[in-house]
Order: sequence, then structure tokens, then C-alpha cells
Amino acid sequence: MRFGHVIDCVRCTGKNKLAVAVLALSACSGTASRSNISDAATSSSPTRSAAAGSGDAGGTAVAPSTPTIIAGAAAGNAGRSTPVAGMLAVSGHGGANVEARGSAGSNSAQTAAGSGASAAAGSGAPAGCTRELLRTTIDSYLAALAAHDPMRLPLADGVKFTENGEVLQLGEGLWRSAGMAKYAHSALDTDTCTTVSEAVVPDGSRDIPLGLRLKVEAGKLTEIETIAVRPGDYKVFGSDFPSNTNAIIASRERVKWEEPVPLEQRDTREQITGWLERYFKTFPRGGCNLADDCQRLENGGGSFECSAALSCDMAAPLTGAGALRPRVLVADVETGIGVGFTMFMGNTDFHMIKMYGGEIHAVHAILGAADSSGWD
Repeated sequence: MRFGHVIDCVRCTGKNKLAVAVLALSACSGTASRSNISDAATSSSPTRSAAAGSGDAGGTAVAPSTPTIIAGAAAGNAGRSTPVAGMLAVSGHGGANVEARGSAGSNSAQTAAGSGASAAAGSGAPAGCTRELLRTTIDSYLAALAAHDPMRLPLADGVKFTENGEVLQLGEGLWRSAGMAKYAHSALDTDTCTTVSEAVVPDGSRDIPLGLRLKVEAGKLTEIETIAVRPGDYKVFGSDFPSNTNAIIASRERVKWEEPVPLEQRDTREQITGWLERYFKTFPRGGCNLADDCQRLENGGGSFECSAALSCDMAAPLTGAGALRPRVLVADVETGIGVGFTMFMGNTDFHMIKMYGGEIHAVHAILGAADSSGWD
């Protein structure tokens, strides 16, 4: 495992901020797998297309035989809500077939919402909040984005939309230039009716990493947070840190993000969010429970061992201006995906992890320069 980007955290004199020392950069290489999102037609009429790809990833995740106890307090649920009935239904959300179902306000979409509500009854999730509906929400958003038409979506009054920490009107920013997503893997948090996706989306003639968070309440989108990483949007000590969209796509097969974790290796919501909370609040002392095969990517770039420049210290969390404060924690217990949002070194940022057997097997960060997150 090569180490390309060493983070050596120190206190800056007089400012009490974190500093980052970059020792080397090495781009991830290898053949990128094709996307699990179709180049679907973006018209409002129903269409059907097949996404190029190898189909669903097979097998089960290989996990260590002995779970490790995780230390750290877990974040509480962020609220009760219901999901959006969307425009697209995806077979397995990792397979080849994508089928348009008409607009989000169509009868078929309303029927799907009703059936989802029935399925969720008694599950402990908010009424109507199912995994399938959350998948549909993501695909609905990406299809509307590619069509440059946010009015296709069921939007709550006062819906908030940010791009790279800036509050914008829906239809601005990437909405003006995006094509159909070529790839996405997502955390589906039915406890909070929240989704977080790491995606690859065309921005005009070039592909860029996209971080996407969607929050749904009472069947409507209430929060939309995006991090669109264009060239130059992420710098380390003033130098551009290049993205690698091919590495993001290739991680589907290597990490198997959306493959369910076997029950005997599945961690709880409290373990997943607790690990994220401690990682941020004690950084760089929160590098605990990292598997030997854990690889860290930043906007797809680099090829870092997750444990590099980190230590595992059970001391109290850091305080003061230099401490990282997670503001949103998301957990998908079925797939072992966790996500935490914070501000890091002048960037709005989320870290996405794949966790099973009490260990972290992948860490992906999406970072874009911003004065604030737009949500604090």
C-alpha cells in the first residue's frame, strides 16, 4: 500500500489551527469500472436504457474474524421524516437497468410512496422511509440535475440548497452544466431519511467528483447539500490537489460500497456514528480500528494508507478553534457506510467510510474550498 499524502497535524502559532504537510502525491491508477448510473434520457416521458457496466458486484465483503470494540459517543437521530417518491427506479441500485417512471408527481410515483409507507410500518424507520424510496430519491435528483430542471422534484417550501458552502437558488451552479451521473454509491439512512452520495458527474465536457446530501420530510426535499469539485477547488498549501474520478468509479469493485454486510459482521448505528464522531473530534488521534487494507482517497485522488500520520489515542476530544466539529452524521447499517460532515482547512468536507467487523476498510473524502459549510 503506497502512502502519498501524509497529514501531520500541528497547532499553528497564534491561530490554533490545523496545518497539513504534504510529503508526496500519487494518483490512483487502474482500470475504472463502468458506472451503476445509466446515461438515462432526461426527458419527462418514460424511457428505458441500459447502463454500461458489469452488473451487480458479487460475493460478500471479506471481514476480520474478531470484531473490535469501538470507543466514542454516538450522535442522536437528526429527526423524523419521510422520503420522496422519485422519477427513477433502479434495479439493485448497482445493476445495469434504469427505468424512468415519469415525474415525481405522477400516479405511479404516488403509488410507490404509498407502498413504501406500508412496508416501513413497524420497522422503526419514519413512516414511508424505506431503502428503495431513498434510492429512488437519489436517482430522481440526478435525472433532474442532468435535465437542468429542478421543478421535476417535489420540493418543500423553503427548501435549502448549497453548492460548496454557498446558498444558491435551485437551478444555479452545477444545475446549469451537469450531464447524467456516470457513477454513484450512496449511504441510505432510513432513521433520519437522509442520503449521502459520492458521485461522478459531467460538468460540461469534464467529469468531476460530486458529493450530494439529500434530506426529506413529509415526502418533500427540505435540504440539498452539494460539493462539486472542479479543478482548483481543493488545494493543499496553495497547490492544486488533483481529483481522480476513475478511482472513485473503480472503488465500487474494490470497496463494494453498497454490498450488504453479513449480519455477523454488521456494526450498529452507534458504532458507525461513534467512530466518525471520535475521528473528527480527536483528529489526528482518532485513527483507531483501521483495517490493514484501508485506503483513503481525497476527491478520488491520492493513494493513502488510512493509518498514515494518525494515532489511536483514547484521550478526551480536542477543544478550541483547531478542533473538527462534525455537524451531520449519517449511518447505513445494512451496508456499513457512514458519513460525517465538517469543515477542514478551509474546505467544506465529508468523510465516507465502509465499516464492518468493527474495523474501517475505506475512507473517501470529498472536499471543496469554502468559507463555511452554509449550514452552520
